[in-house]
Parts: sequence; structure tokens; C-alpha cells
Amino acid sequence: MLKSMTGFGKREGTSQGLAIVAEVRSVNHRFREIVTRLPKGRLEREEELKAIVARKCCRGRIEITVTCAKEAAGGKELTINRPVARQYHQTLQQLQKDFKLGGQIDIGLFASFREIFRVVEPSFDDARTDLVVKRLVTGAVADLDHMRLTEGKALQSDITKRLTCVRELHQSIQCRLPHAVKGLHARMRARVQELAGSSNGEEDKIAREVAFLADRCDVSEELTRLQSHLAQFTGMMKQREPVGRQLDFLLQEMGREVNTIGSKANDAEIAQCVVQLKSELEKIREQVQNVE
Repeated sequence: MLKSMTGFGKREGTSQGLAIVAEVRSVNHRFREIVTRLPKGRLEREEELKAIVARKCCRGRIEITVTCAKEAAGGKELTINRPVARQYHQTLQQLQKDFKLGGQIDIGLFASFREIFRVVEPSFDDARTDLVVKRLVTGAVADLDHMRLTEGKALQSDITKRLTCVRELHQSIQCRLPHAVKGLHARMRARVQELAGSSNGEEDKIAREVAFLADRCDVSEELTRLQSHLAQFTGMMKQREPVGRQLDFLLQEMGREVNTIGSKANDAEIAQCVVQLKSELEKIREQVQNVE
């Protein structure tokens, strides 16, 4: 069963007056890359959270984001730097006295001094909150995995339909091949005789040369290998472990066989089938790029 590398999961919870949100999202990546965005003070839990993701995801770039906010404070806490505020007040009073300045030293003036105020992001540091975070991340990863499985089913359905089309085109070339080889043999023979003129006693030699050239245009071996790759591809899609890289490799091999068929088979109908084969294989390749 195929699994997509794209997905998203989110869980929310509370602990010790903190509103906690855990989000896990993943996108395509050649390998597995897990990155975290955690609140201050929780970086020591990074590897533990990465291990939760690693148990479910083998490929993709997965991002874990955990945010926390005090439920009653809108997510932030405002603090006052009282020593700095006192220094501002004393300095302003001294300026008034030294330069005989008027005016009031009031709250409006103090509000303009940014150094006095500081917005602090809340952090959690107790064991119970750690357990809540772990539970939420585990749930978000489960949601992510479910979404990746659901999308994987859609990918597999589309790929299966296109593989059916590829097999039909393969069968069309297989049926057409004897007629194409026979026609090519006749055309070559006629052309060689035309160029050589009526040469008595050279018929056997001409026949051998024509047969040799016709054999070089035979694509039966390429068709056999293409059929083998298709069988392997179908079998791999039924496996439970990640097979995205193997599928991508097989598509490259199928593409090589199709290119060889197109270059060797000197037949209009086969050439048309080759064009369609390339188109279908390219569409399958685009889908496989998202398979884990």
C-alpha cells in the first residue's frame, strides 16, 4: 500500500494554565528530514519528539511545531523592568531641575520608553506538561499518518489506471511488431534491389543483409524487459514498506526501454504508441515523486 509524503496533523490541549498546540506537517523530500520548532526550555525534548515522528515516517521533510500560551493572557505576558523605569524617572527629574524644564512626568511619557516593558513568551517546565506535549505530538503524527495513507490510496488508484493504459500500449506494440518487421523487411529488400540494380547471383547476399538490418530493428527484447519492469512495479505497490525510490528507479528503466523502442522500431503505429507511453510514464513519475 502506497503512502504519500504530504500530510498535516494538529492536536490541542491544556496543562498548568497553558494552551498547547502541536502541529506536524510533511512535504516531499529525497530522504527523511525532521525539524522542530519548540518553545524555549523544551529543546532537550527535541530528540524524543523526533523519535515519535520517525516511527511513522520514513521519507519526507517533517516539521514539528509546538506552541504554548497562557490561557488568560492571549499567549503573552507583559513585564515591567522596574530598575530601568526608576532610572528614567530619576534622570527626567534631574533634567527638569538642572535645566528648569516644565511639563509633567506621567504615564504617557513612560509608555514611550520601550526598554521599560518586555513581552515574555510563556514557557512550560514541569513534567506533567511534558507528557501533555508528547501526547499531543503523538496524536498529531497519527493524524498526519492517516492523511498520508489516504492520499497514498488516491495516488495508487491513479497510478494503477495509468499502468493499465501502459500495458494496453505495450500489447498494441507487441501485436504490431510482426507486421512492422515484415513490412520493414520488404521495404529494405526493395530499396537494396533498387540501389544495386538487377544483380543475378546476389539474391542470397541481399537477403542476408536485409535480414540483418531487420533484426537490428526488432524490439522484442525491449518489450520483454518493459513487461518485466511493469510486473515488478505492480508487485512493489502492494508492499507495506516505503518503495518510492524503487518505483522511481523502475520508471527510469521503463523510460529507457521505451526510448530504445522508439529509436529502433521504424514503424508509424509503433512510434505513435511510444509517444503515448512516454506521456503516461511521465504522469506516473510525477505521482511517484510524492510516494514515500
